[in-house]
Parts: sequence; structure tokens; C-alpha cells
Amino acid sequence: MIANAQGKPSADLHQLVAESDTGGRKVGGFVGKLIFAIAVGWSLFQLWYASPLPFALGWGVLNDTEARSLHLGIALFLAFLCYPGFRSASRSSVPWYDWLLAMVGAFAGAYFILFYVELATRPGKPILVDIVTATIGLVLLLEATRRAVGLPMTILALLFLAYILLGKYLPDVLAHKGASWERMLTHQWLTTEGVFGVALGVSSGFIFIYVLFGAMLDRAGAGNYMMQVSFAMLGHLRGGPAKVSVVSSGLNGLISGSSVSNVVSGGIFTIPLMKKAGYGGVKAGAIETMSSVDGQIMPPVMGAAAFLMVEYVGIPYPEICKHAFLPAVLSYISLFYIVHLEAVKLDMKPLVQRSGRSMREKATAWGLGISGTIVASCTIYFVAEAVKSMAGNAAPWILSFLLGALYVWTVYLASKCPDLPPDIDVDNPVQPETWPTVKAGLHFLIPIGTLIWCLMIEELSPALAAFWATAVLIVLMATHRLLTVLFRKQAGASAELKRGLMDVIDGLNDGARNMIGIAIATGTAGIIVGGITLTGLGFRMTDFIEFVSFGNVLVMLLFTAFVCLVLGLGVPTTANYILVATLMAPVIVELGAQSGLIIPLIAVHLFVFYYGIMGDITPPVGLATFAAAAISGEDPIQTGIQGSMYALRTVVLPFVWIFNPQLLLIDVNGWFELVLVVLASLSASLLFAAATMGWFRTKCSWWEIALLLVATFMLFRPNFFMDMLYPPYADKPAKEVFAIARSLPEGDRIVLVIEGTNVEAEVVKKTVAVQLGKPGDGRRRLAEAGLTLQALGDEARITGVKFGSRAKKSGFEQGWKISAIKVPTDRPSEHWIYIPALALAAFVWFLQRARMRAPAMA
Repeated sequence: MIANAQGKPSADLHQLVAESDTGGRKVGGFVGKLIFAIAVGWSLFQLWYASPLPFALGWGVLNDTEARSLHLGIALFLAFLCYPGFRSASRSSVPWYDWLLAMVGAFAGAYFILFYVELATRPGKPILVDIVTATIGLVLLLEATRRAVGLPMTILALLFLAYILLGKYLPDVLAHKGASWERMLTHQWLTTEGVFGVALGVSSGFIFIYVLFGAMLDRAGAGNYMMQVSFAMLGHLRGGPAKVSVVSSGLNGLISGSSVSNVVSGGIFTIPLMKKAGYGGVKAGAIETMSSVDGQIMPPVMGAAAFLMVEYVGIPYPEICKHAFLPAVLSYISLFYIVHLEAVKLDMKPLVQRSGRSMREKATAWGLGISGTIVASCTIYFVAEAVKSMAGNAAPWILSFLLGALYVWTVYLASKCPDLPPDIDVDNPVQPETWPTVKAGLHFLIPIGTLIWCLMIEELSPALAAFWATAVLIVLMATHRLLTVLFRKQAGASAELKRGLMDVIDGLNDGARNMIGIAIATGTAGIIVGGITLTGLGFRMTDFIEFVSFGNVLVMLLFTAFVCLVLGLGVPTTANYILVATLMAPVIVELGAQSGLIIPLIAVHLFVFYYGIMGDITPPVGLATFAAAAISGEDPIQTGIQGSMYALRTVVLPFVWIFNPQLLLIDVNGWFELVLVVLASLSASLLFAAATMGWFRTKCSWWEIALLLVATFMLFRPNFFMDMLYPPYADKPAKEVFAIARSLPEGDRIVLVIEGTNVEAEVVKKTVAVQLGKPGDGRRRLAEAGLTLQALGDEARITGVKFGSRAKKSGFEQGWKISAIKVPTDRPSEHWIYIPALALAAFVWFLQRARMRAPAMA
């Protein structure tokens, strides 16, 4: 039994979520309170670490390595207390051996912070205690990974450790000189190249605070608010429950990156309602799975792997959000269209009825709602900017006061509306009124707005932006019920204040429990990355992938997608991304450059990210699919297959942006071109959804599907056809590099053909590009991108490539010469291809319209 009569999750379903996200143990008594206190303390430490307070007070400042060590130490301690070692182990008590493992694991994880000074005095010369601690720590990390993440990732890490130690015994294509046990342990545990590397640093610096923000916002009631608003707006439509699932999951994706918890929190209501509407259990589960999994691709709070891109790609997190925004929106809109087509195909009727309104009244209501949102957003923006320009140093205090006033006003509006119901009545659903439902939770949007403002407008670091958003959220959680009682002039103010403070503490616990598995996974991913850096495996991957793909970029991408999907069967998204991005992303960029194809690094990383997420859907192991099948009572394999069919519209997008980066808003110049790209991409997504569903206005014939697919391709890849008619670039001599760099607008890329000798002493020519910053002198702009050039007569040579710079990550090589500069030709805009593409779609539309009319006329 999965749910009770009221549609509440059953104990079995709660246990499924716990085993996946927070740990299967639920311990009472003193031990339970101790675990709770440590989890809350972990969250408080991470808030402190993300805040400006340590630097303002000059106390408690930790460097990255110390913070990573404490982060992993606490994670190991909680992992052994919260995750049972065996299926048969008790879920209500902690055995003595888990206490022992927890304490030893905490010591090993925190070894860096406990003995930081001593370790700093003997770099590369470990003593016996260091080796013993590193050995025990590595073993316990692998055991914690088996419990919290799963056996497949443990096996993968063991394979990389074996590869390090046994390299000299392997075939030539994989062989390396090998490493001793001491060398391996030093690299993996006593430096920042392995376990304590970039992945764990991102976990402690970025991921925790965002997971905490999402957990606390859900605890405050924002998740239920998103569900209720979606139901109020869409519940009366044909296929309404499925549309509610799509929209509410998209909104929840703003605050949560967990596929499984998204499925359970929303699916417990939407899946039964979808079944009742006529979708059937398999399709209902598949729709909820796809809706929830796509939450990981929705900015600003994306899946944990997205924060790793900041380090791997070398661009700020707001830029990553900007690049990821359009594909995420397209994915959700096309899924919304898919569930609508399913409803039309099945001839569904609305599940709930709303009092009839004319089309004019509906248009007026939507117009007022959209225009009111735009006006409110613009007012907030311009008022804030005016205060910043006029108030000087007092601006933060004035803005804080105005934000507090806005919060109090939104709570006042909410107090005049009925309280939101805690759930949706599955048996007798009643659709609430839209505007009162929206007003009842407007204050939940303030922390989200604060996060977006700090990230996008103020351009704060991701951690600091999340800290201020979480600080606002803590105030909201503590006071919104108290203010509601006061505005309603009801009794019980002190009880509501106490309840709000307990919500804050419970939210801190939720965030920490959700982070255990992620922290362990990023630590173990460090073993894999350490194995790659110690053995030089990354250099061998270029030859291997080139051999497998025969140098064909499309085949190479298909191979990468296949690897991501296979790893996704047992490895979580974060680890999947780290492994594939570390091994294959640079190779794809490199081989693409050698083929004359300029592939932005962010495009490759988002490609890997998307396909890693698909592992939560694809059978036979997708956890999100199993959760949805548990609610629907259907076979998880069939649910996964159906979900994979719905996922086709998401699966195709990464291939599109590799060959047309405008989908990631790269090389989009001006608002007019932006509007064109967005509308064309949206049309292409809808046409592709119709083609895969075999239904446009009515059932499609095979040749109508073919025409829709051709139109889709033309809208997604207009450059393919224009490139056949006109060359996209013209070559300019290398001596003009500084003049061309000076002439390009901010954000544009300079494209160079470079030539040199690689490590195998082979002469290689490749096409590379690097994004330029603010306008100015060409030499300075190139230097800011990490590139130092020297012009000698008609030639130019790369004399320096700054480590970790945009130029280095884009594939520039020191000592290579510039063969040519590629500048865009003065050709007709590729967007003219949209006209015949839309004409094809219109032809199918009117053809089907005539076919629909024929029986009626007969």
C-alpha cells in the first residue's frame, strides 16, 4: 500500500525517499537527538562558511582545504549513523560498529583540519600516521559510498584505484608506469588532487548552501504553494492533472534538485489524479517522472553537478544559468504540449469544472496577471536601482527596510485569504480560485527573488547569493505564521512563533540530511578525478575516442551520450557528470577543433549534464521511475520506457546546441535576434513533440511526421542550410589579430586557426575560439582572456596561455602559431530559413484541418 485514503504517502514511500536522499535510519531517543543536533550544526557551519561574517569579524576564517576536510568529516560521521550497512540492519537503532566507523571516519575526514600545520611542513613526505589514516579514510569513504550512493559507484572508484596501482601490467593503450601504495594515498588523501579536490570543494562551497535553501523553502511550505497555484491555474483544463504536474514540477525545480523527492512530493497527488482523468498508470508515472527529473535542469537552483561547471568551465554561475535557461524552458513547454496531445488523443474531459467564463474574460484575467507581474518586477528593479544610485553606503540598509516592508505587505495579503490546503483531495478534487491562491503565498517568492537578484543583478558569488537568500528565508520561516495571526487578530501568537522557529531548525536538519549522499559522492568522485590526473588517463582518452568515433564529431557525441546513460544506471548525476566531463569533455572540444568545428566548452558540459540526468529515467534502474511506479502501482520498467519516449524532446536538445550554440544564447546579438531564436526554438520543440507523438491537429501519417521533422531540423539548425549556400567565415591574416580583437563587441568570440606540434610530435591544425570581455585595446582583451600573442611581420604566435583561463579551457596551446583569423562573412541571415520551415508546418496544419473537416461535411 503506497498511499492512504487521503492521498498521503505511506511509510513504504517515505522509506524509499529516505533510503535514496536522507538515510534510511530513523532513530529516536538520545541518539536521534544527537544525530539531529550534528545535522543542524553542520548546516549552521555551512551558513557561517558561506557568509561574509568570518571576514567581517576576523574569526573562524577557514581556507578551502580546511573547509573541505571538516565537510567530509561530518558527512562520514552522519553517513554511518544514518545509512544502515545492510538491508536487514535495524532502521531504529545504531549498532556499536557503526558508531566506531562513524568516529574513525570523522577523524580521517577531518585529518586535514586537525593537523593542517603539520601536513603543510611535510608535503610529499608522509609519515606512518599519515599513511595509516589515509588508508583507513579511503576504505571508510568507499564503504560510506556503498551505503549512501550505491554499489556501482563504489566499484567504479575501486576500478580507478586498481588502475593506479596496476597500470604497468595493462595493455599498451591503457598502460602507465603505475604508482606505489604510498604515492597513491598521498595523491588521493593528502593533497587536493584526489578526494579533497575540486568536486568536494564545490560541495562544501556551493552545493550545500543551495540544497539547504531548497530544503528550508520546502519546509516553509513553498512546495505546496507551487502545487496549489498550478492546480488553481490548470486543474480545469483537459488533461489538467498532467499539466499541473508539469508546471508544479518546473516551479519546484527552482528550489529542489532531487528527482526522487520531487516525484513523491508532487506525484502522490498528481499521479492518482492523472489516472482518474484517463491517462492510465504507466503514462501518469512517466509524466510525473519526466516533470520531476527535469527540475534538475531548471535555473537558478539546478542539480548539484551544475555548480561544478563553475570550476570546470571557468565562467560565473549566473552565466551557466543564462546558458541553461532556454533549453530548460523548452523542455518543460514541450512536455506540457505532449501531455496536452495525450489528452486530445484520449479524448479526455476536464476532471474538475470551473464556472464558465467567456474567452474575453479569460484573456482579460491572463492579461492583467501577466502585465501586473511585469509591472511589479519592473517597479522593484527600478526602485532598487534608484536607491543604490542615490543612497550610497546607506543603500543596503534602505533596501533591507524596503524588502522587509514588501514581505510584511505580502503576508498581510495572504492573511486576508483562506489558508492553503495541505494537499489536494484525490477522491473529490475541488479547484481553488486562482488569484486568492496566488496571494496566499506571495511571500514565498521573496527568498527566490532575493536569490535571483543577488545572482543576476548584483553578480554576487553563488555561495554569497544563496546565503542572503537563506537569511531572508529564515526570517520568513520564523515570522510568517506569527504575522498572519497578528493580522487576523487571533490568539496563539507565541505558539506560532515557536512553530516558526522549530520549522527553521527542522529545515536545517533537512538540508544536512539531504547533503550526506552528495558530499560522499563528490568525495568519491575525487578518487576518480585523482586517478585520471595521477595516471594521465585523460591524454589517452583523446586517441581512444578518436579511434572509436573515427574522428566523426556526431559519432563521438553519440558515444558520450551512451556512456552517460550506462553510468546513469548506477551512478548519481553528480558523479556521472564529474567522470564523463573530466574524461571526455576536453576530448570532444579538442577533436571538434581539429575538425574545424568550434564547440563552446559550456555546450559540452551541459551535454554531459543532461545525459547524466537521463539516468534517473531510463530503465532498468532509474530511481525516480521506481518512485513514480510505486505510487501508480504499475511496472517500473514499462513506466521507464514510456518516460524515455517522453524524454526524446529533452534528449535531442543537447545535440542541437552543440551544432547551433544560439540555443544556449551564445552568439546572439541584440533583442531582435534573441526573440527570433526563442520563437524558432519554441516552434521547433513543439513540432518535434507533435512528430514523436504522431499527432498534430489529428493523427499524423508517416509523411506528415517526416515533414514535421524536416521543419524541426530547419528551425533548430538554420545554419546547416545557410552554410551550404554561403561560407560562414572568411580568413584574415594573422597580423590583424589585435585590430580584430579590438573591433569585436563585448561577449563576442574571436575565432582563430592555430597550428603546432602535439605531444606525439604530430603537426596539428585546429580551430579555436575564446570569448572577449569589455571593449578596449585588442592586446589587453586577449590578455584578459588568458592569451598572450606576439606578432612578427605577417605572422603571430601564442607566447603564453594562462593556466585555468578561458583560453586554456578553449584549447589554445602555447608556442603554436596562428594560421588565420576567421571573421563572419557578410551573408544573409541564417534566420531566413525559418520562413520555409514554418511554411512546411503550416502546410501540415491546414492539410490536417481539411482532413478533419471532410467527415463533418460528409
